[in-house]
Amino acid sequence: MRRRSLEEVYRSIPITKDLSWIRKLLAFAGPGYLVAVGYMDPGNWATDLAGGSRFGYALLSVVMVSNFMAIVLQHLSVKLGIVTGKDLSQASHDHYPPFLRKFLWLMAEVAITACDLAEVIGSAIALNLLFGLPIMFGVLLTAFDTLVLIYLQHKSLRYLEALVVTLILVILVSFGIEIALSHPSLTALAAGLIPSPELFTNKEMLYIGIGILGATVMPHNLYLHSALVQSRDYRRNQQGKKEAIKFATIDSTLALIIASMVNASILIVSAATFHFNGISDVAEIQQAHELLAPILGTSLASTLFAMALLASGHNSTITGTLAGQVVMEGFVDIRLKPWQRRLITRLMAIVPAIFVVALWGTHGLASLLVLSQVILSMQLPFAIVPLVWITSQRRFMGGFVNSGWLKVLSAIITLIIIGLNLWLIGQTIRGLVL
Repeated sequence: MRRRSLEEVYRSIPITKDLSWIRKLLAFAGPGYLVAVGYMDPGNWATDLAGGSRFGYALLSVVMVSNFMAIVLQHLSVKLGIVTGKDLSQASHDHYPPFLRKFLWLMAEVAITACDLAEVIGSAIALNLLFGLPIMFGVLLTAFDTLVLIYLQHKSLRYLEALVVTLILVILVSFGIEIALSHPSLTALAAGLIPSPELFTNKEMLYIGIGILGATVMPHNLYLHSALVQSRDYRRNQQGKKEAIKFATIDSTLALIIASMVNASILIVSAATFHFNGISDVAEIQQAHELLAPILGTSLASTLFAMALLASGHNSTITGTLAGQVVMEGFVDIRLKPWQRRLITRLMAIVPAIFVVALWGTHGLASLLVLSQVILSMQLPFAIVPLVWITSQRRFMGGFVNSGWLKVLSAIITLIIIGLNLWLIGQTIRGLVL
């Protein structure tokens, strides 16, 4: 018999029948926030900064639409894990022929490495901005966050979830202060929430909009979420599963709304600070950090920006490691000690980062960050299509199969994401970099 996803935390958090509604909600709260950090990782920063500085608030609507798509897909991931008792990688392993599941496994590993690459770069840049550490040293230093992660995971998943929520609050508070300092126009901000026809006629705006979408929906989160929801010891009958789906969906929806607030905040600060001061070419994180203090008139703005970036980078390393463990165990049933898996994944990200810094310096990291997002976009269909297909099959899901409207909605989202990401990849390959 195959072992469970994340066996060390499987059914480790009890959900008793006599809990009140609010206490039950709190008991299920946690996995959604572990997943949400992938939607606000350093890979999102470059696209949000570029979108805000070039087009003001116009792309806020894209952030909102992307978040809606993410909420739907994470709901499907929740349903899959709770109803079948398998994560997405295990379900793919069981329902696809050997050659296809090996291919899906390799694609998932590439995506996780690309995600970890973005986290290495973001953390190294943050350490450089905050403490003046050389980028090369910062890249190497990121290998040691493994020890903290493994310690907390060994203690309890709840400790890990508490750390993630704390770091999310740091990011949210930091950008809340940044918004207050930048004094955005509320009227123009509200107008940005309405999709603009220019999005489909302006090639540059469309390019960045697709980049925001590609950086928002993370493939590894679909694997991870379907495993994390099984950490709750809910009743495995029809009623228990129905209740678990409800509370887990509330958890992930609230967490993803917070993630969208962070992404929107980055874009709003960029628009208010740069675009409306005539600066429309901010695409690098270091450049934004340098400009914030003189424009807003306080060094606090730059410090908060760097602190939020460091919190974002470290937060994302947690989910990357857990997702890597889920994917490796689910697709090929290879069991490694957590510190071994973490070290392998981190080294695969550190090596290309060191190579780029040695040859092209810190400016090369910006291009590498963009490349990591393109790689993630390429892997996205290989996670979404199996998820939508499996949850739409009654023979796998029984009475919890996707309803007719949800099948149509998830199919539309899948086609949109695949189509736009293919367009983005095609433009990148052609060298049409803005």
